Amino acid sequence: MFEQRTVISGIGVSSGTASAAAVKVLPAPGVDSHEPASTDPAADGERVRAAMASVAASLREQAERSGEKGRDILEATAQLASDRALAKAVDKKLKKGSGVTQAVHDAVEDYATMLASLGGYMAERVTDLYDVRDRTICVLRGLPTPGVPFLDTPAILLANDLAPAETVGLDPNLVVGIVTAAGGPTSHTAILAAQLGIPAVVKAEGAMDIEEGTDLAIDGGAGEVIVHPTTEEIAGMRQRAQYRSAILAQSVGAGATADGFPVNLLANIGTAKDGVAAAAGDVEGTGLFRTEFLFLERESAPSLEEQQDTYTQVLEAFGPRRVVVRTLDAGADKPLSFADLGEEENPALGRRGLRLSQAREDLLDTQLDALAAAFEATGRVADLRVMAPMVSTTEEASWFAEKVRSRGLPKVGVMVEVPAAAIAARKILSIVDFASIGTNDLSQYTMAADRMQGALSELLSPWQPAVLQLIKSTCQAGEATGKHVGVCGEAGGDPLMALVLTGLGVTSLSMAPKKVPMVRAALKLHDRGTCQQMAAYAVDADTAADARAAVLQLVDPKLTDLL
Repeated sequence: MFEQRTVISGIGVSSGTASAAAVKVLPAPGVDSHEPASTDPAADGERVRAAMASVAASLREQAERSGEKGRDILEATAQLASDRALAKAVDKKLKKGSGVTQAVHDAVEDYATMLASLGGYMAERVTDLYDVRDRTICVLRGLPTPGVPFLDTPAILLANDLAPAETVGLDPNLVVGIVTAAGGPTSHTAILAAQLGIPAVVKAEGAMDIEEGTDLAIDGGAGEVIVHPTTEEIAGMRQRAQYRSAILAQSVGAGATADGFPVNLLANIGTAKDGVAAAAGDVEGTGLFRTEFLFLERESAPSLEEQQDTYTQVLEAFGPRRVVVRTLDAGADKPLSFADLGEEENPALGRRGLRLSQAREDLLDTQLDALAAAFEATGRVADLRVMAPMVSTTEEASWFAEKVRSRGLPKVGVMVEVPAAAIAARKILSIVDFASIGTNDLSQYTMAADRMQGALSELLSPWQPAVLQLIKSTCQAGEATGKHVGVCGEAGGDPLMALVLTGLGVTSLSMAPKKVPMVRAALKLHDRGTCQQMAAYAVDADTAADARAAVLQLVDPKLTDLL
């Protein structure tokens, strides 16, 4: 309960400002506390399966009405509602005497604990799983589906967290801001809010204590939510929003600093549909094609022909522009049923990325053959670059480079995601043609902090001087060897951090397409010398907060108004 002006701080995951009344997402009803224990597990199991099938059908119908990115996420959630293993887990609870809604709740909780322990992409599916649970229980209880209420006036949504089914259909004209008490920078809420251009703040503790109808103002760049804002604050935010829209409308063309130093601005994509949509926009190519989405949640690996078709679509869409393809990054945090290497004590430090490809060489060989065939089929006009994830040694780089080059593919590179690769960057770059820094994993491994642990968000900040020092070292290796070094982690889409990365020597930034105009505008406001000075201050800072504060002292005031 907040009766006077209060500022709640969280993690800003989608820039922009807005003000409106608070509207809470309808809570899930939970388990029926009055339901009897199951006396006919077989019949109750069929009843639960029917409810889950109804949920899956509803999600698929919603997917058909959604945009391309939302469709993929909803279809993936529908697959969870169709999961046979989950249904069997419910059967076990029913046989022990649990009521139907209690059985669903407990089975999902067991499943969620397992996914959370895997970390990474699988841990991010926990919110989706809880959404399936809540929808199934509503069907079983004959209650309306929880979620976003009907809106006819602009509002700022408040939720503990938002499931994909709740976010993909949001109308940015009505949902002008999103605030969640949970979540993180890589949650579905963060990703979709950025794609829709809705200001959003996650991990805002106390957000659910705000009463519905309370006036709010949100700053998605600063990560602040103002409860009971003043009239002057609301007017100021509206003015900033208008100014921001006008500036971004003028942000077009190739990326470059004010004095003309080129910084290629690229899009991160995960599917062929993403690629076609991104290629239609004002980007210079794709700096990260996450090919693992072709492999996940399948009983068998995609065929050479299926992969070739996907890669051909992406290459055709981008034409002569740059297309950076990351080979399969699975295992551990993104397990594959057809490439299970066994249980690992610490999956994040296990056989993922290139390590999995070395254990299952056939998967990589098929993928590279498909890429080579797609390259030939499209006339070899694309600036195609193929890179390996999770490279740690020169031996790994050499092994991968030989495979790529033997197929006539033009450029081979590596991801710099672990400190070992950054430290050995000069030797590794003498072997390959380029490097791309994955700031998400580099932060995780440098700071020994799980990316999915919201409580560790400060350690995971790319502003940590230790992380910046490793980026600097990698860029120096690139300069010494004459090799290109880019960034494709979330840090590349932060306009303030983009300036620091440019100053450190990064020559391309890849991000969600919606973030490109803001980063382009930030670069055009600063010359390269200023970016280099910002980088020097940030690297020499004692803390992440000090690093960001030092950079803000050098920022053009026009950018401050845009953040």
